Amino acid sequence: MSNKPSRDLQTFPNPNPDRPYHVHIEVPEFTCLCPLTGQPDFATLVIDYLPNQKNVELKSLKMYMWSYREEGAFHEAVTNKILDDLVAATDPRYMKLTAKWYVRGGVYTTVVAEHRHANFQPLPKVELDQISTMNPTRG
Repeated sequence: MSNKPSRDLQTFPNPNPDRPYHVHIEVPEFTCLCPLTGQPDFATLVIDYLPNQKNVELKSLKMYMWSYREEGAFHEAVTNKILDDLVAATDPRYMKLTAKWYVRGGVYTTVVAEHRHANFQPLPKVELDQISTMNPTRG
């Protein structure tokens, strides 16, 4: 696999396609450029999904995220584009992308985009303890 930025999201067969399970991925170093000023924008991206037949391969996800480093994009547009690409690659039961943008000009922005498969019916909610996060690399 390449060590250069790429928009080619690789997948692998879901090892348990009959079991709905939650995959949680954090990308704390996402970078793109402001389309108006050309200055860098930084975000933590949080991907939560229930796989169907395919899972996203993590190194290809890293190279995919890296491919935005020199691209100008509004927060809302890039968040929805990334979700669309992930959904096209994996066809999940459900996927949510939360983009938590770092402060710029005294303003924080969070963009949340979701996808639900047409036949997706969530299981009844089960309350569990939250997964703890450890700042500053996870949060």
